[in-house]
Amino acid sequence: MAINKEKTVQKLISMPRELAEEISNYRYDNRLPSEAEAVRQLIRLGLNGLQKPSQNTRK
Repeated sequence: MAINKEKTVQKLISMPRELAEEISNYRYDNRLPSEAEAVRQLIRLGLNGLQKPSQNTRK
């Protein structure tokens, strides 16, 4: 699959070996095509799980 370099940014990160193993397990458990896709999904899930500041305040 070709990468659209105008819309794509590559990031190189370091992580503990245990975290890398958890990502691999997530990939295989969810039958994802690549670890990159697993990382993207996990990041999206984490970001979606964050509360927005307006949700923390009561009116």
